[in-house]
Order: sequence, then C-alpha cells, then structure tokens
Amino acid sequence: MRLFMTLIAPLLGWIAFQLFHLPLFKGSKAKHRFVMKLFRYAADYGSVRALSVYGHLLHFRGEGMNNRIQGLIYLERAADKGDSKAAYQMGKIFEEGYQTYPADPLKAVKYYRQSAESGHILALRRMVDICSKGELQQEKSGIDAAYWLDQLEAGHY
Repeated sequence: MRLFMTLIAPLLGWIAFQLFHLPLFKGSKAKHRFVMKLFRYAADYGSVRALSVYGHLLHFRGEGMNNRIQGLIYLERAADKGDSKAAYQMGKIFEEGYQTYPADPLKAVKYYRQSAESGHILALRRMVDICSKGELQQEKSGIDAAYWLDQLEAGHY
C-alpha cells in the first residue's frame, strides 16, 4: 500500500496545486482545508513539489509558530530532495536564523550553492555577493564571484 501511495503522491500534489490556483470557490475555507490535506498527504509520501509548496504555505501563510516551524521542516526536506526554491529559502533561514533553526553560515552557503547550481536567480545573485564580499565565513574569491556572475549573466536557466 505504501508503494502505491508513493507512486501517486506526485499526482495528488499536482491535483492540489491545480485546485489551489482554481478561482472556483476562491476564499472557501472548505476548499483550503481540502487542498492543504492533499498537499500534506502528497508531501508525506515524497512528492518534492508538494513538500515545497506545502512548506511555503505553512511557513509564510500559516497561523501560529508551530505551523511556521512545521513549514520549515517540509521546506528543508524539499531542499534536501533538490528543490531549488526551497533550497534558496533554507539558505535565507540558515543565514538569518529562525526559532529552532539557529543561524548557520555553512549550511546557508550549502543551500544557496545548491539553489544557484539549479539556476535560481536570487541564489545566483546571493552567491556573487558571498564570494565577492567574503560573507558567511567564506573567503573573498574573485574567481568564484566571476563564475557565479557568468552563470547569472548567461541565463542558461
């Protein structure tokens, strides 16, 4: 049964995403609860997109500190599975620190780098700053800054 659920998790995440953006019943609490349950179900069974979207919704729009922290847990899982948007957000979280996530410059750079390697524009810009200014316990490196700037300007992503 778990294998079946893991296989359909991306489909459930896609359905939740489509319902979330559907203007029908906009503002409906019942629709919101149903969509959030679909996102959570898909996320819990490994859908990377659902992990990312559900994490963002909980962290940035959730009510109460527990929901916001739970959102970070989902975002971190999505980032660890390769989601560039979630990786960028985790870079920001570890750069600034947030509640049970203390500031950790090395983790911040790790997540920014991961996101930049996937082509996330804001992460590329942040990596240019980190390398050119020597921020987040990194040494200044004109070569690395030039590399990230080239990636940013090339716009291959």
